[in-house]
Amino acid sequence: MPVSSRARFVLVLWLCGLAGVLYLDRVCFSQAFVPMQRELGLTDTQMGLAAMAFTIAYGLFEIPTGRLGDRFGSRSVLARIVIWWSVFTALTGAAWGFTSLVMIRFLFGAGEAGAFPNAARVISRWFPVAERGRVQGVMLTAAQLGGAAAPLAAAAVIELAGWRWAFVAFGCVGVVWAVGFYVWFRDDPAAHPAVNAEELATIRAGVEVRPADPGPVPWAAVLTNRGILVLGLIMVIGAFYTYLSYTWLSKYLIAARGLENVAAGWLSSLVLLGSAGGVFLGGLIADRITARAPDAVAARRRLAVACYLVAAACLFAAARADDALASAGLMAAGMFAMHVTLPNWWSVAIPQCGRHVGALFGLMNGVGVVGAAASQAFVGVFADWRKDLGYTGRAQWDPLFDVYVGVLVCGAVAWAAYRPRPLPE
Repeated sequence: MPVSSRARFVLVLWLCGLAGVLYLDRVCFSQAFVPMQRELGLTDTQMGLAAMAFTIAYGLFEIPTGRLGDRFGSRSVLARIVIWWSVFTALTGAAWGFTSLVMIRFLFGAGEAGAFPNAARVISRWFPVAERGRVQGVMLTAAQLGGAAAPLAAAAVIELAGWRWAFVAFGCVGVVWAVGFYVWFRDDPAAHPAVNAEELATIRAGVEVRPADPGPVPWAAVLTNRGILVLGLIMVIGAFYTYLSYTWLSKYLIAARGLENVAAGWLSSLVLLGSAGGVFLGGLIADRITARAPDAVAARRRLAVACYLVAAACLFAAARADDALASAGLMAAGMFAMHVTLPNWWSVAIPQCGRHVGALFGLMNGVGVVGAAASQAFVGVFADWRKDLGYTGRAQWDPLFDVYVGVLVCGAVAWAAYRPRPLPE
């Protein structure tokens, strides 16, 4: 009996590399907040606006870049956008003031847009349904590990060479990935020289082979589809919560908890490791639900409601813990709980998109920038407002956590409301 090839498992490594570089370049910005503010003379509000410039661009370009993948294939699109964002990661180190920083971070965000929609498109074409949860979980774990490594790695490079050269170093990593991926990958697994007939049969088992160009998107049906609207709302809520850690956590630990830069990097990495563990477990659970639950969507919905409520309780306790390590540990537990839901969101979102995975996944993932941008701006404005009132340290920063607790409770409500609504083909 012929032995099946294993090219799709090599592809998992490429997807993990993509996700790791994506979050490494995204999160390293937060670790440079304090030295960047000091050298460029920026307020917390201005730093929040610079962070928000990335997020707005990311949301604006998600759908167009996902649609490009649907029309022209993910191979060329992914290679080009990774090179683009890597260049602007490096150029962040050349910023000379507020305006230049905002412009560079906006163009960086435009580059990162489309990475996950195109990754979702790759997964839908290269992996059978029964394997997708694990693949999504492993890839998203790599993303969170990249994010977890970023504060510690950035702190070390900043101490060694300064914040400007830290961005140059991180930018080089993505260029290497983009060249290697373009050489190895093919959009259609049938066209890949390392995929034999047995593996191709496994990949396509029970899956409709879709045309290369799925045709026009039925936007009128999309924008009135309750399933898509609720999944988009969940992404907005999740992004609002996670971008507290991605953008402001190191600054909070330094300003409110009195830690040095390297110590803040260690605890920030601890918190983001919690999210890595959550998405890895969530991927395993997603495949188990696919295989065993008579109603997979209902099972994912119940799991997500419980996880969001646990995350809210952990964050509530973290804001009231006096010890910095205990607070970070509780934040890590909250990130763990919330991120268990992420591979399950992907498992719901891909079939909800129908044949337009690139464009509609880009839509639902892209609207998350509303939450991310609101979170980035809110913390900066809130911190400056409390400072103007005369508060310092934890009294200045801790009250904002209760807002995030309330948002997580709203996330549980949104998950409870989700029902799949197929789109017309």
